[in-house]
Amino acid sequence: MKFIVNLLILLPARIASYFSWAAPLIMRLVIGYVFMLAGWGKLNALPQMIQNFTDWGIPYPNVLTPFVAGVECFGGAMLILGLFTRIPAAMLAVVMVVAVRSAKWGDVDSLETLLGFEEATYFAAFLWLAIAGPGAASLDRLLVNTFADPKEST
Repeated sequence: MKFIVNLLILLPARIASYFSWAAPLIMRLVIGYVFMLAGWGKLNALPQMIQNFTDWGIPYPNVLTPFVAGVECFGGAMLILGLFTRIPAAMLAVVMVVAVRSAKWGDVDSLETLLGFEEATYFAAFLWLAIAGPGAASLDRLLVNTFADPKEST
């Protein structure tokens, strides 16, 4: 049994430890890019997006539509850079919850349906980044290494 634990758990963990910087970087790049473009598209089609928000029953659509579009666009850009990562990731996680609740909740008939929405996957990714942080290949890490008190850690 010790051989199996060493071969199938500890060895892969040791190999993965050399690439621990890659997973958060790739996650940030992929979802950051997707949301930066989605937000930019919404900012450039505000009248239609305001109408969509109104149809979905989101309150104060004239205020929340540009706010959400800005969170998506600029939050996505911040994720790509790994800049203040936990803040836009948390904000975008909330946006995903609101998106499902306002635009897709009527389609939910099971847990399988709910978890099948791409918003659920994005929510999980944003939650992971908000909790785990941006990883070593980020501006956050550079700022911490440059300016943080050595007694503090991220």
